[in-house]
Amino acid sequence: MKLTYDPEYNIAYISFREKIEQVETIQISEELNIDISPDGTVYGIELLNARDQLGAMVIIDRESGESETIKLAV
Repeated sequence: MKLTYDPEYNIAYISFREKIEQVETIQISEELNIDISPDGTVYGIELLNARDQLGAMVIIDRESGESETIKLAV
């Protein structure tokens, strides 16, 4: 999984896998799109107005218990 963030447009994209086949983008709301293949595989989630939706992200390593907080750029 990879999370990318574009501060200029305030858009975040969570990618679950490389797009190796044609995907359809389904608009869930004005701020949420999902890329999905015909067989139902989710390839990614796009968050518009990401700073408001995500704020700060906390990444937790369940094995070690260590965590890291990342704030999105303003």
